[in-house]
Amino acid sequence: DNWAFLYAQRLALKQELPLHVCFCLVPKFLDATIRHYAFMLKGLQEVAEECAELNIPFHLLLGYAKDVLPAFVVEHGVGGLVTDFSPLRLPQQWVEDVKELLPEDVPFAQVDAHNIVPCWIASPKQEYSARTIRGKIHAQLPEFLTQFPPVIRHPYPPSCPAEPIAWEACYSSLQVDRTVKEVEWATPGTTAGLAVLQSFIKERLKSFGSHRNDPNKAALSNLSPWFHFGQVSTQRAILEVRKQQNKYKESVDAFVEEAVVRRELAENFCYYNDNYDNIQGAYDWARTTLKLHTKDKRPFLYKLQELEQGTTHDPLWNAAQLQMVREGKMHGFLRMYWAKKILEWTHSPEEALQFAIYLNDRYELDGRDPNGYVGCLWSICGIHDQGWAERAIFGKIRYMNYAGCKRKFDVDQFERRYAPQ
Repeated sequence: DNWAFLYAQRLALKQELPLHVCFCLVPKFLDATIRHYAFMLKGLQEVAEECAELNIPFHLLLGYAKDVLPAFVVEHGVGGLVTDFSPLRLPQQWVEDVKELLPEDVPFAQVDAHNIVPCWIASPKQEYSARTIRGKIHAQLPEFLTQFPPVIRHPYPPSCPAEPIAWEACYSSLQVDRTVKEVEWATPGTTAGLAVLQSFIKERLKSFGSHRNDPNKAALSNLSPWFHFGQVSTQRAILEVRKQQNKYKESVDAFVEEAVVRRELAENFCYYNDNYDNIQGAYDWARTTLKLHTKDKRPFLYKLQELEQGTTHDPLWNAAQLQMVREGKMHGFLRMYWAKKILEWTHSPEEALQFAIYLNDRYELDGRDPNGYVGCLWSICGIHDQGWAERAIFGKIRYMNYAGCKRKFDVDQFERRYAPQ
């Protein structure tokens, strides 16, 4: 279920050439830890096996793309290169670096394989909110939300087989923090991810519409780790979920809104706004209001370490933080509360955003993702939101508090579940 892969195979079949799949394993990436890398590498082991069955060699190249890929292209006489798309600046830079070093006669194409409506087609500019992009995306779904053509067993064998992959050596090549442990609830890889999708449709989809904002209810898809690492395609998930449209209309509509409209809105923001991970990316009204309240007295001030360990005065906040540390996933509703409290308990909006992004990227399996950056900026800087009644610290940024959470769900139950050990 990968449009870049499908396009590459189509080119290879047309030219009657072998097809190679390469993955460049970088030694470190932002605040990713062994939790993230292990999930990714175990998923790639499954990809390598599937490629072998399809007569397509899979190469795991150790190092940055610019250092290993152009040489691979020359050595194997590769006739064309196809890559996936990410709106984030580091992967964008990798593409630019490779572009400069490729032989001049090797064409290089980029396919947005993970958005349903490709990012640059959904909209040519940064969209203000979900309201302004929703119609544009829905208008283009009939063209893009189609069944996937199959990847076939490749009829043109390569002249030389892929080197066997020393997976252990891959792990030891990483320069990442190994103290953030892998999680037990999420098994990496496409097979496991598709099983989670089926269990969502069978067991949880019916209550997604009504209970997705209750952290005590099992109503979420839990698919974000597999979406993030490209192990399950969002398009596949939408195609499957939409089969239940007549049965669970409210839930299906809500899922499409979150997995397509909101997700692609986040991609749009990161693609068109260079400051997607700092305060400069916020709208003028939000920057102004936050600046006006920078000097407001904070009721509590916490250091990063106190936040990381979940030792604040607020048991709900601590429980949400501990859920993220232990499970690599925080309930979506609590992510908003969690980030807004960081704004309230740190010296400045800049520091709040820095802390929130660091914690999100370090512990969440789906961290370092457009959704994560936009989630933090929505909570702290009002991105894709509107101005609300003015108050201390927050200014016109939407406010959330403990009492509001108590009205929405059984806070005590959640606090007991994630109590400090």
